[in-house]
Amino acid sequence: MRKLAARRAKVGRAKVARASVKAAACALASTIVLGPWIATSPALADPATAQLPADQLPPELVQAIGRDLKMSPAEYLDRAARAQELRDYARGFRSEHPEAFAGAWMGADGKPIMAVTSLDAAQIANSAGYQTRLAPISADNLEGSLDQLVTWIGGLPRELSAGINSVAIDFLNSQLVLSVANTPAGHLLNLPTLIANIKVVLSPDGGGPVERRPMAGDTYISAPTSLDDSALKTVDVCSFGFNSVDAAGNALNISAGHCDPNLGKGDGSAGVYLPNVRNLKASQQFGTFVKAQLGGATGLDYSVIKLNDKAVGAGMDQPSVRGANGTTLTLTGTAEPITGAPVCKSGQSSTFTCGFVVADRVETQLFTTEGESKTVRGFASTACTLGGDSGGAIVSGTLALGITSGSNAAEAPDCKAANMDLAAYGGTASLGIPIRRILSDIDSGSDGGLGSGIAVRTRPNQG
Repeated sequence: MRKLAARRAKVGRAKVARASVKAAACALASTIVLGPWIATSPALADPATAQLPADQLPPELVQAIGRDLKMSPAEYLDRAARAQELRDYARGFRSEHPEAFAGAWMGADGKPIMAVTSLDAAQIANSAGYQTRLAPISADNLEGSLDQLVTWIGGLPRELSAGINSVAIDFLNSQLVLSVANTPAGHLLNLPTLIANIKVVLSPDGGGPVERRPMAGDTYISAPTSLDDSALKTVDVCSFGFNSVDAAGNALNISAGHCDPNLGKGDGSAGVYLPNVRNLKASQQFGTFVKAQLGGATGLDYSVIKLNDKAVGAGMDQPSVRGANGTTLTLTGTAEPITGAPVCKSGQSSTFTCGFVVADRVETQLFTTEGESKTVRGFASTACTLGGDSGGAIVSGTLALGITSGSNAAEAPDCKAANMDLAAYGGTASLGIPIRRILSDIDSGSDGGLGSGIAVRTRPNQG
């Protein structure tokens, strides 16, 4: 979420984001391996889906892949597919050998690696074609320690807990990693500060043919009341995420929970509008927030927008996403985050940008404008994300992976400046919320009503 420049907002000065991840919340090192979160299998996880061939990727995305990942489109798609194969194998392995499983990740060279606690387990993984690493502690034990640590952090006074940016699991070294601010509050904790070493080289934007109709990835604005309200002083700016549909055929869009200006107030509903930058009061309403989640037991940050007929007629029923004024990407299925997997995100502020998953289990504190602390759980990547990109789509290959929750570059004017300013702190880092966990939570909480059987709109590639 970001504020809209006052000179463009005729309803008054735009508001500051209600909830944004702190500056270094996701700055995790790509040089240490942070392992996967494979504790449960979401009810709506769909089977592996063939991805689009390289020659069907949009030109703007192809440019971002070469610029940010330094690889060809074919290499990007292949590595994304291999990451999902590893994810599936690791889940089955962990189910059968819970005491032996110690993590899984994609190496810097793109090869899948399994961490195990015994030679017998290593032989099993080796026979399946995976490289292995021996580790002293199982993933179950590390995650148990993580839960205890998070509970301890939650009980600290605000002035102390504010010094902790995030906590993650480093399966390569069988330890927990805390990112602690270099502030007096952080020093009082007497904990080591993790300084990442990530650098993403970016170049000016480009792109291919532009499709003018609205779609996922575009900007929307929202406000706690009607745009015609004379008392309205602020509007919020976010990005549409994945177009979705439930079992009853309701057209929905999944975005970030903190983008709902009425989150936690009454029924939480608020209008969602396609902005008319010349006259915000004339913006067309495209839908309404019908559900928003931020923190809580699930630790998720997501919202559900019920789209109206005007939005559907304009094209918001399509299985595609795009970057700002750029070419579109057709979605062929859904995926789950795994360390080392290549990812790209769409969003109106920074367009298509790409990076790698550096931690697929991250827990960070997010503070609302009311001063309330929320624990948000997701995955971290090195893709550059700017203010206004909140709620936008994150993909791996051509599979929906998650939505953008926050980043350490929210206040930067562009990704080039963000990379230069944050180079000494490990480069750009973004927090994403896994789409399959979101879908499962929406479905389980629907009671058979709106959102029941929800699925991301996709157009599977038949190969």
